[in-house]
Amino acid sequence: MPKSPPIASNTLDEAVLRRAETLDALDSIFPFERRDRLAQLLTDKDAETLKRLIEGGAPENSIRALAADLGYLQAWSLATTGGTLPWPAPEALVQVFMSQHLTSAASASTEGDGGMPQPVEQEMRRQAILKGALPHAPSTVRRRLASWATLTRARDLSGPFAGASIKQAFKRAEHASRRSPTRMSATDVTDDILARLLSTCKRDGLVGCRDRAILLLLAASGGRRRAEVANLRFDDVSIDGRTDSPGKRRRAVHLTVEIGRPGSSEQLSLPGDTAKALLTWIEEAGISGGPVFRKIDQWGNVSRRTLTPQSVNLIVKARAKKAGLDPTLISAQGLRSASSARTRDKAAAD
Repeated sequence: MPKSPPIASNTLDEAVLRRAETLDALDSIFPFERRDRLAQLLTDKDAETLKRLIEGGAPENSIRALAADLGYLQAWSLATTGGTLPWPAPEALVQVFMSQHLTSAASASTEGDGGMPQPVEQEMRRQAILKGALPHAPSTVRRRLASWATLTRARDLSGPFAGASIKQAFKRAEHASRRSPTRMSATDVTDDILARLLSTCKRDGLVGCRDRAILLLLAASGGRRRAEVANLRFDDVSIDGRTDSPGKRRRAVHLTVEIGRPGSSEQLSLPGDTAKALLTWIEEAGISGGPVFRKIDQWGNVSRRTLTPQSVNLIVKARAKKAGLDPTLISAQGLRSASSARTRDKAAAD
């Protein structure tokens, strides 16, 4: 099994440094550590392709998603074949990818087909590239295939992704996976539980200020995905002050979040506590550009580095633990699902 070089290294070879310099042009999109990680995983051509896409006006959220998927694909290719991804990808390689990610090891052992080989899985987990359980959800595999196809077109190449054989193979693999939907949070975060989480943010300084805004935003307007919160940029927030009654001035936040396909977005109006919490965090942290939600070091310094979706989930769990709740039963998904349920109930009542 080929061993990839460590992600964190004091001595980077010339090719890695060259890719890092190319990715420097995307500094506003990728935090410093993420840039160096990508420089290890990607090829020179990969870095140039991402740079060309952003220079062509592709949305930043789309670039981040493409880069994450490309890094995963390259790591998988190295662990599986011993080499980087070929462009365009052979149809057989795409089918292997689908089979390894949509078929469980148990199913593969009984049926003799599919499933990720143990050495491949071990190498992917060693690099912390593969973190969740296998098989993956069909929606996750479909998204990575879409990113693969997009990056192929960005190189002015055509791939097998739209072919009937790939579509049929995906359906077969999806059926073979027999993956039943699982709850990402064992407990819906009701209003009472949310209040307990928010109470832990008091007297917790800048960290508490940030976490309060995150919790309220996750629960806002039918529920927000943790990736939407993590990827929120300062330019996505517009502040409009308007007077509702004589002598009183209220500020409302109009939040634009990129959801789904590139270019599509949802305009959310966040008055009340959520708006106040978001504005307070932005002002207290001195955010004037780039990512809204950032890491804070042990001395209370706000980093340039954005939070990841995983970090957002860990924040929710940390607040649950502080509130005396079982963190294994609470997650960001629980905030979203409870908010969605409240929205449905309200619509039904109306």
